Amino acid sequence: MQGSKKKRIGILTGGGDCPGLNATIRAIAKTAILNYDMEVIGIKDGFLGLIENRFLNVSYGDVSGILTLGGTFLGASNKANPYRHPDFKGRFKDVSGTAVENYCAMELAGLVCIGGDGTLNIAYKLSKRGVKLVGVPKTIDCDLRQTDATIGFDSALVTATQAIDKLHTTAQSHHRVMVIEVMGRYAGWLALYSGLAGGGDIILLPEIPYDIKKVCEVVLKRNQRGKRFSIVVVSEGARPKAGKMVVKKIVKDSTDPVRLGGIGDKIADGIEKITRLETRVTVLGHLQRGGEPTPFDRILATRFGVAGCEMVAKGDFGKVVTLKAGNIRAVDLAKVVGDIRRVRLKDPVIKAAMAVGTSFGV
Repeated sequence: MQGSKKKRIGILTGGGDCPGLNATIRAIAKTAILNYDMEVIGIKDGFLGLIENRFLNVSYGDVSGILTLGGTFLGASNKANPYRHPDFKGRFKDVSGTAVENYCAMELAGLVCIGGDGTLNIAYKLSKRGVKLVGVPKTIDCDLRQTDATIGFDSALVTATQAIDKLHTTAQSHHRVMVIEVMGRYAGWLALYSGLAGGGDIILLPEIPYDIKKVCEVVLKRNQRGKRFSIVVVSEGARPKAGKMVVKKIVKDSTDPVRLGGIGDKIADGIEKITRLETRVTVLGHLQRGGEPTPFDRILATRFGVAGCEMVAKGDFGKVVTLKAGNIRAVDLAKVVGDIRRVRLKDPVIKAAMAVGTSFGV
């Protein structure tokens, strides 16, 4: 890569995939090429590409026609962590020095890291080691602090809401209780919004531990009023009072080893035992991460990508692009990482849901 006089901007997509990542890459690359005459370097498979020095040159043609495509053509990894990287024997090592060396060898003017809480936490640590970078928030959980929206949330919300809409008809036809398990480990924004938009009768969130008896009371009261079906929308991280989240398995080489799953079945079993009403479970899983981005996510990705590129061009590093009250802002990484944005009991959406009779299992 020696000899080129053009400035270079790097892009990586870390963590889980979601709709809107390709749209973000497109916005960064087109802005860099058209407005700053920069070369664009795509890091393959998130931080794994930075660790293993795998990258590709991204041309204008490479990003044409990808606005509507889900996923990321650069690849992603929710396991790659330079500070906790497994060797061939499965032992974890700190290889952040290698990642920094590879970054320096690429001679980048700056690196745009697109990701959620895990990706931005790693980015923050690398920034303290001298890596010039900018963060762009994406997560279908919408749980990052300092921003009103994250890339991927709206698309996942539409998918979840459409699924609830479809389950309504079969619930009514067969007079069943339908439990829909959606993603959301520690923050219940996706369950809250899709549950309210889809007319969920009961919404269970990680932030509000539920009482299965209260859940069943709502189901039975609806049944007694002639409503012979109920819709229960539950975050995968929901838990009973004085209980724990349901863990499906532990993935030791992941940045977040805990894999949740099974809360939907637990809720359904409890409802059937207490109410004697037929109950079915649908787990949406990775369907929520797939498909084309919604218009909102395409616009948000474009605005975030343009802003991220402009920040690199201006040398405004160590910050995250955010959306506040409709305006794009740059916030220090330190203010975004370390904790997540959770649903507050006094949130206006919670109040609106309760006002129309939605139960939160308490």
